[in-house]
Amino acid sequence: MSTETSPRPWSYRLAATIAGRRGKWAVLALWIVAVALLGPLAGKLGGAQDNDASAWLPGAAESTRVNALEERFRKDDFTLAIVVYERSGGITAADRAKAAADAAAFAKLPNVRPPQGPIPAKDGKALQTLVPVHEEHASTAVDAARAQITRGPPGLAAHVTGPAGGNADAEEVFKSLDGLLLASAGVVVIVLLLLIYRSPVLWLIPVLGAVSALGLAQAVVYLLAEHGGLTVNAQSAGILTVLVFGVATDYALLLVARYREELHRHADRHEAMAFALHRAGPAILASAATVAAGLLCLLAADMNPTRGLGPVAAAGVLTALAAMTTLLPALLVIFGRWLFWPLVPRYDARHLDPAALEAEHGVWGRIGRLIARAPRVLWALTAVGLLAMTFGLGSLKNDGFTDAGQFVDRPDSVVGAQVLARHFPAGEGSPAVVISRAPLSLEKVPGVASVSRPESAAGLLKYEVTLRDPADGMAARATIDRLRDAAHAVPGADARVGGPTATSLDIKRASDRDNKVIIPIVLGVVLLILVALLRSLVAPLLMMATVVLSFLATLGASALLFEHAFGFEGSDSGFPLLAFIFLVALGVDYNIFLMHRVREESQALGTRRGIVRGVTVTGGVITSAGLVLAATFAVLATLPMVPLVQMGFVVAFGVLLDTVIVRSLLLPALCYDLNHRIWAPGRMARKPAPAKEPQVLEPVG
Repeated sequence: MSTETSPRPWSYRLAATIAGRRGKWAVLALWIVAVALLGPLAGKLGGAQDNDASAWLPGAAESTRVNALEERFRKDDFTLAIVVYERSGGITAADRAKAAADAAAFAKLPNVRPPQGPIPAKDGKALQTLVPVHEEHASTAVDAARAQITRGPPGLAAHVTGPAGGNADAEEVFKSLDGLLLASAGVVVIVLLLLIYRSPVLWLIPVLGAVSALGLAQAVVYLLAEHGGLTVNAQSAGILTVLVFGVATDYALLLVARYREELHRHADRHEAMAFALHRAGPAILASAATVAAGLLCLLAADMNPTRGLGPVAAAGVLTALAAMTTLLPALLVIFGRWLFWPLVPRYDARHLDPAALEAEHGVWGRIGRLIARAPRVLWALTAVGLLAMTFGLGSLKNDGFTDAGQFVDRPDSVVGAQVLARHFPAGEGSPAVVISRAPLSLEKVPGVASVSRPESAAGLLKYEVTLRDPADGMAARATIDRLRDAAHAVPGADARVGGPTATSLDIKRASDRDNKVIIPIVLGVVLLILVALLRSLVAPLLMMATVVLSFLATLGASALLFEHAFGFEGSDSGFPLLAFIFLVALGVDYNIFLMHRVREESQALGTRRGIVRGVTVTGGVITSAGLVLAATFAVLATLPMVPLVQMGFVVAFGVLLDTVIVRSLLLPALCYDLNHRIWAPGRMARKPAPAKEPQVLEPVG
């Protein structure tokens, strides 16, 4: 039986349909059809990824325009592998013979053109051989070349680098990424659900829902990439996997916890689920809407991967929402109460008594009473602690990575590039490309080592400019600016400067622009959603302020750890924006779960008592959700790519900080101190508190 009386709102009627005796089977059938039809497309997402740095930039970027103009000069689809040999004591005759024999062997490989070299370094300690390989078969050719060079005289080091070598190493990382992430995230979620639910079977239902949501999301993203012009790369595909698993499990934890409550209050499990979905649904829906809306703000970005990440991640959040509000409830009521074994929730009429609301036991009851005893001291101490962590922001370096800096370890192409830089002009193998309509003289530009003779095609001239400094360094970027100044100053030349270094420079500038434009948009959109949800202005402003403070504290602490503990050379230029998007959206996520329940309880109990009650009843489930999401993102920190490691670490650290400090202590203490004023200017701010509202709730029993 239920204490609820009719008429019942539309949200209850919809929930009752999903969880109904016939509706549950219809929902299950729809999901089976959707997975059967769209599931095969999910496996094609890896082939739709574009990990080429040139695809990251908007069409207006100068380096992008150079890439397009270069097509007029392209005679084939070949790229360059550079084989470099080094002996610290000086190259010997045996070394030269080995390099010459290797060059002859390279020429016999399929999809390889005759090599140039071996070319000796001026210091006599290195040789290099330039090997043109077909782009489509570059990885295979690089693997064959590496197998060939291993059999050399003792003491001779040999490596394959250049554009082909670097792309082969990156491809090796990317091709195993999706499977590794899926397996790791799945294991993490299963272990945590076993610990949280203490049931050997209940965990299967949320995991099944999460896997279904992920397959649907990957299929949608594949269709958008193939037919909608969406840019998807390994980073966004990896984030999609952990985001869906984390968010879906969060929603499952919230709904299952409410369902467990209602099973004590309703003899019929269908009715229990209808009330659980009716009551938890608005918070889950608001959470998903907030996260998805924040992510879709990335569509305003100039950077193609950043702009593409918005729809990719939003698709993951929305499919997680769909699965956990339809498939999960249907499966739970289909299988019945026994899923909770051995802790099966039984109907108990005592839970219908409003006095049961006073039974606030356990650690979260004690935290609620601590907030009630000293709210001002509590929020002041936590705020000061978070502010202290923001001082680490001075250590944040987001100028991008060198080729070596983006890998956790040192793959062969990175080692080879460092050898090249020691013995040959540092920019060799990755020249700047200048295309103009008139002859240019660029040899005297500071930082330029040499300029090739121009090629001509379709009324254009193309120059390849070798830089004195490593192509992936800051000094080379400064040379690009000087090259552009010199080339742009020639009347009628309409010159453009591109190439790998110019691409990195344009990525940095586009990312800086995105940071300045998108962060205010996200703050505005999320605030509007919170105002609509809570029907007040003060509470949403408090929520946003605490989450932004948590983000800044997380970024500051992470910057210090990246530099002094992990030894990373810096971070990607788009890192602050992506960290902001995830931490603010996901931080508000948990605050929504708390404040939606606080508002519900405050309507009956008064604001201060409602805050304590809200912290008490949501503390366990929200903390569990935070642990799950942090753990799934922490999976990224096990990968060999530094940008993914940093993203995984900062989100995991930030979610834990927000869950344990901001949502548990700082925000409720601030709200308790302000009392009913947090609902201003809404009706609840003018409604007097119950006459018997206690300042401190004591446990019952």
